[in-house]
Amino acid sequence: MAKVFIYAMNYAPEVAGVGHYTGEIGEEFAAKGHAVTVVTTPPHYPGWKVVAPDRNRYSAETRGGAKVIHCPLILRRRMVGIWRLLAPLSFAVSSAPIALWQILIHRPDVVLCIEPTLMVAPVAIVAARMIGARTVLHVQDLEVDASFAVGHLSHRPWLEALASRLEKRILAGFDRLITISAAMAARLVAKGVAAERIGIVRNWVDLDHIKPLERVSPYRAELALSDGDRVALYSGNIGAKQGLGDVIAAARALARRSDVKFVIAGEGPAKAALEAETADLANVRFLPFQPYERLSEFLGLADVHLLPQAADAADLVLPSKLGGMLASGKRIVVTAAPETELATFLAGAAIVAPPGDAGALAAAIEQAVDAALEASPAARRRSLAESLSKPDCLSDFRALVMRVRMTGGAIGRGPGGVAGPREALG
Repeated sequence: MAKVFIYAMNYAPEVAGVGHYTGEIGEEFAAKGHAVTVVTTPPHYPGWKVVAPDRNRYSAETRGGAKVIHCPLILRRRMVGIWRLLAPLSFAVSSAPIALWQILIHRPDVVLCIEPTLMVAPVAIVAARMIGARTVLHVQDLEVDASFAVGHLSHRPWLEALASRLEKRILAGFDRLITISAAMAARLVAKGVAAERIGIVRNWVDLDHIKPLERVSPYRAELALSDGDRVALYSGNIGAKQGLGDVIAAARALARRSDVKFVIAGEGPAKAALEAETADLANVRFLPFQPYERLSEFLGLADVHLLPQAADAADLVLPSKLGGMLASGKRIVVTAAPETELATFLAGAAIVAPPGDAGALAAAIEQAVDAALEASPAARRRSLAESLSKPDCLSDFRALVMRVRMTGGAIGRGPGGVAGPREALG
């Protein structure tokens, strides 16, 4: 069996975002008999803080059959602006000697990096070349584009040109890239990556864990909701890319309806400001992330799921929370421009409102909570959820990574010039 080295800023036991998926990737390789070594940070996302008993220092453990080495990073209470760049940079610096040593002594067959962050990629590429290992980049987030889009980096021509040039050189150093959407794959092609080197595997959902509830969610009683209350639920990271300002504006517009309650669950750098902004709204309630063991019950609380997205972040990421929403079977309202992949993917399964239009979002939420039971959209949501089945997607991902050992970077062209999961497997 092959040896796999995973270099990732986020990893299990983080339950939100990239870390959750990367942790399951590590477990998948280990379960199939591969020797897996991971270099990562202490769990800190999405709150951007390390919570006891974990500590922001070097440590090692065995998790899910993988050897996991944690390296510290710079964190502060308000992770905004330049601090969002200093965190991955500090991890790249603290982890570089560890990653280099682990690659040289264990001599993995494949070095798998996760974006974000690209800052660790140069060390990984150099070390892999020293031992003849293949390199794979899993692009969960177009980090450079997103940094400019949401304001972590200022729009200065010289800075954008420099960042673009560095990004292209790093991307060129990988034998294979795997990303989570066709739109992101197209952007990688535009950045100079050959289409035949790109595969697509969407983020998955565990359909055995998250499923439509056959009873009323116990959260309704725990949150003291009446039978007539209608819940508009957002669960996920609370940051700049999520466009939650539109949700708050919609909640203010719907304050006239005492039966519509907004529940926002999660953590992130924008949470404190949003809580302060909604202090006068009786229809908005903030919660922390709920335990993963109860996620099906929590998602089943919703009458409608909210999937907002900042307009500037369109097609730079495909929200990882989407799979759980679909698996819950509940209605979905999403903010997305018509031509984006998110809107296209959810066609016939969700109500789509334009981003940045709080009035349209409020109307869409009202339509969703007042709608009679529908058959066709519910069936469409189930079909989409099944297309994101965890066993199938993880199998596709592992096959793409393992094939790079034998074929180099090329994986064959699927529709649109890039390989989707089934096309890539031949």
